[in-house]
Amino acid sequence: MTRPDLVSLLRHLVDKVCQPYIDLPNTQAVLSIGSVSYEIVDEYSDVDIAIYYDKLPSNRQLAEAMRKNGADQLNWCLGDRNEGSLIESYDVFGVECQFAHTTIDAMDKHMNSVLVDLDVTSPFQKALSGVLAGRAIHGQYLIDHFKARASKYPDALQVAMVDKYFTIQPWWAIEARLAVRDAELWRAQALVEGAQNLIGTLAGVNRLYFSTFQFKRMSDFLSQMQEKPANLADRLTLVFEGGQGAAAELRDLTAETLAIVERVVPTANTASVRRALAREEKRWSADELSKHL
Repeated sequence: MTRPDLVSLLRHLVDKVCQPYIDLPNTQAVLSIGSVSYEIVDEYSDVDIAIYYDKLPSNRQLAEAMRKNGADQLNWCLGDRNEGSLIESYDVFGVECQFAHTTIDAMDKHMNSVLVDLDVTSPFQKALSGVLAGRAIHGQYLIDHFKARASKYPDALQVAMVDKYFTIQPWWAIEARLAVRDAELWRAQALVEGAQNLIGTLAGVNRLYFSTFQFKRMSDFLSQMQEKPANLADRLTLVFEGGQGAAAELRDLTAETLAIVERVVPTANTASVRRALAREEKRWSADELSKHL
């Protein structure tokens, strides 16, 4: 359970480490995202901050901002200046702080990739969730603009998400034959992917942004869904943990999700799922075959 005192501590840290970036000349907005904005933290939590610029700061300016925060070494740095995005990580008072530096033009492109181009597998879907839940530190007008765009989940994206994710490998129809074929790794993969695909499907149904990239806080995410099978979190846990009955549970969840999809998103293509649900385990008889040979 999250301790309120930890949330308060990390909020104060966020406000402190943001100031050197707010002072940079091209900074237009700063947004606190991640676990602190969700108020779900512990003593392993890091701090995530998105900073939006007219033009990215120089390496010298970024190094100076890090120095003002009392750090002298990066943990890592990712991104491409030419594409308008960099992510830096360094520690402040023992807490890892991650800063996503993005130009406004790059942010618009990222948002368009999901909201206009319907990129359903983009990790930026995770960032859009962060935008909606985030707390503005600076530049409220621009943050409100981003939030307003992200809040308008397109109908076409809903259909695209369902079409992409609603494909389930029918393990219930092949489990017995593969139980004696040393296929446990494949089984584990199929069950985990099945659980992920059901979450992605229901995310689309419920107009929630979803990415399998570093997916965390599953129960909290599922609690936001209005349309879902009963006891979804517990049942999905049974599926991806892969114990006895996991394949049967996957089939039941798939059938219940199919009913939801066909009611809420009737234009989605569900033909392959219907075929998968119709599949049953098949076993032939040696005695019967021998009669014909």
